[in-house]
Amino acid sequence: MGATSLASAATITEDEVLAAQQAWADGIVGIGQTYLDKGDYRAAASEHIRELYAYEQGGVLFKPTLAREDQFRGTFDEALSYFVGGGLEEDAGFAIKPWQQVRFGERHMVINGQSALAMGNYYFTPADSDVETKVEYTFGYIRDEDGRLRINLHHSSLPFQN
Repeated sequence: MGATSLASAATITEDEVLAAQQAWADGIVGIGQTYLDKGDYRAAASEHIRELYAYEQGGVLFKPTLAREDQFRGTFDEALSYFVGGGLEEDAGFAIKPWQQVRFGERHMVINGQSALAMGNYYFTPADSDVETKVEYTFGYIRDEDGRLRINLHHSSLPFQN
């Protein structure tokens, strides 16, 4: 068995899931900062998606928080549109709001060998305010052929309100 095969066969750990969540949070903040700096935020978002999501490894089930008409984003381009706008009419660019902080709070995990699920709340603080917005999430992770975690499931929603 080659090194790549061994890496992709290793059991996912809780620490790896936590690191993947932090990378996702840092990426969202980074895309917004690139936008504020008048940099190439579309390239930053493309890299974020390519590095963290499994669109090239078999597909992703992605249901973003603020999607109403096109609720599910099954392609790379649809995910890019959600994060930076420009592809689907309803997309204003979630990551270019921008956010000063994204933090993962309460979480629960189920790890099953080469796949993992994480569910909980994450909190978004906009760049122009200190008021956090609580959002519910479910992420699924798989290993790619190089042993890196990739998101193959991402569901995000606002908590129920009466």
